[in-house]
Amino acid sequence: MALLLAALLVCCGIWSKQATVVESQCVKAPDFKPNSNPSKLWRNVADTVKLNCTALLFWDPSEEQCETTLQWSKNGQPLTNRTLYLHNTTSWSPDAGQLIVSSLLQFTLREPEDFGLYSCTVRNVSSDFSVQNSNSPSHTAAVIAAISFLLLLGIAAVVYCRCLLNIKLWYKNSYGDYELNDGKLHDAYISYVNNAYDRKFVNFILKPHLENKNGYKVHLNDNDILPNTEPSAEFLMNMSRSRRLIVLLSHAYLEQDWCTNNFRQGLLHLLELCQQPILITLDGQIKRMSPEIKEQLSENQHRLTLLTWRHNSVTPSSAFWKELALAMPRRVIFPKESAGDPQTVLQDDKDPMLTLDPDYLDCRSDIDPTGDLGVRLPVYRALASKAPVLPAAPIEAAQQKASEIDVSDLGSRNYGARSDFYCLVTEDI
Repeated sequence: MALLLAALLVCCGIWSKQATVVESQCVKAPDFKPNSNPSKLWRNVADTVKLNCTALLFWDPSEEQCETTLQWSKNGQPLTNRTLYLHNTTSWSPDAGQLIVSSLLQFTLREPEDFGLYSCTVRNVSSDFSVQNSNSPSHTAAVIAAISFLLLLGIAAVVYCRCLLNIKLWYKNSYGDYELNDGKLHDAYISYVNNAYDRKFVNFILKPHLENKNGYKVHLNDNDILPNTEPSAEFLMNMSRSRRLIVLLSHAYLEQDWCTNNFRQGLLHLLELCQQPILITLDGQIKRMSPEIKEQLSENQHRLTLLTWRHNSVTPSSAFWKELALAMPRRVIFPKESAGDPQTVLQDDKDPMLTLDPDYLDCRSDIDPTGDLGVRLPVYRALASKAPVLPAAPIEAAQQKASEIDVSDLGSRNYGARSDFYCLVTEDI
């Protein structure tokens, strides 16, 4: 029994010693003030540098091996030269079990090798001070400028790719030239093959968008554009009446005789008859084109506008419709209060056949339809001057000279039935 009690006492003693070692204050990490992050100091050669390292240490005065000394090092090498590097260390205990140690390192920068990383270490924890040369070239500004320039260049490239068509459309609609007074009746002439797919595309997608969205006048023709070696008379007539030619270059269109026999000759004829024709290809049918057709389209790309209809081209804001709008004439937007032919409104044309209610036409009804003997104003007046007013003749002269005009039947004439031709085009008649 006594042996058992002795063994228990020995175990308790060993355990208490281990507990004391674990709870020792001298193994706890120091707390540097203000923090242990590296501090950068910019100095010049011949400047004096003062580095202050302050650490809060947990310690027990009863322990003999409790490290409380701050060690200085430069680039990992201890500073042993006390002549060049002056140390001034102070310490005080603000509270029980705590010790504040402050070390001041003072030295002079005599040569560029004195610059570097200085560390203050205690209990394997360091606080770093980076002393940099202010006169040494720094590439930080250049790197930041290069990165900023690359970012701006990338943003500009993205904006250019996404907004180029919008900028071109805005410029064209604001400063582009009108194609008026050219004798054309239609803005576009569309040629296509009258099969189920092409007819639906033209009548339900292409034509409604051009007419309803952009206000263009479109003429359709489902006949062969070049049925033989020479262009047909109907094609020449339709081309002379239209400002643009739009060809739906589908697989069925390319199966026509003029395409299969000699596409190059037919394309050259087409380019001679029309400047910058608009060719629309379908994305799913491009792979079925022959290499000869692709080569001819690529060679003459600068002389025509080649558009591709894709699955995402249905939306009005797609690139397909923007590119098509760029190839079409500039849209004409008229004021709501304007009247008459659009060309005459923009050109200030005063043609009485195209202008409603001109100020130089007098189409008022006769105020005395039963006839009169007075001087009547002419129905059609001159543009620059009004009807002349004749001076009244003396009564004596009128009585002395007899009239050479027979006016005996003027009272029986009906002037109300008379109408001028120009009065027929006014709004009132």
